[in-house]
Amino acid sequence: MGDGARLYTAVVGIQAPTMPATGQVEAALNVAAPHWYAAYTCPRHEKRVAEHLAGRDVEFFLPQYETVSRWKDRRVRLTLPLFPGYVFVRIPLQERLRVLEVPSVVRLVGSNGHPTPLPEDELEKLRHGLSGVVGAEPHPFLVTGRRVRIVRGPLEGLEGILLRRKGLYRLVLSLDLIQRSICVDVDITDVVPTVHAGRN
Repeated sequence: MGDGARLYTAVVGIQAPTMPATGQVEAALNVAAPHWYAAYTCPRHEKRVAEHLAGRDVEFFLPQYETVSRWKDRRVRLTLPLFPGYVFVRIPLQERLRVLEVPSVVRLVGSNGHPTPLPEDELEKLRHGLSGVVGAEPHPFLVTGRRVRIVRGPLEGLEGILLRRKGLYRLVLSLDLIQRSICVDVDITDVVPTVHAGRN
């Protein structure tokens, strides 16, 4: 083999370093970045799960409300979860075993076996807003109705469905991923109409 042939062989043997595809990079970043997820729990085990998460230094959110229940000859004030059956956790997906290994956690909510992150902005507004709201309580899941956006107050920026009962206004806020809703009292001057395609 002549010198020319040897040179050709050497040149074609050089390969550029393989670069990961854009989708692979985005997927890796998504797994490593913390997001909010809904952890589905065994019934009435939400508080116990929250205690375990705190012990593992996992950031969590368990919104609760107070209600009065009649037990035989007396009334008892109870503190119950606003979203029964769920505790929200903020973790990188690659650390999901820290949550899934907690007793009474069934799974992280998602589709086709893959956990789905909750809308970050929506969850953060809800988390910070509910700390300053009195009168929040669970409500049957609701997706249709007169949609409005809160423009003032602790829950500013959130959107929901406006209800009017006996001259009072209540706003139903829904998390579509888990198909759960809560309602809060609102002043009609603190909301403005909003329009979404496909929703009335």
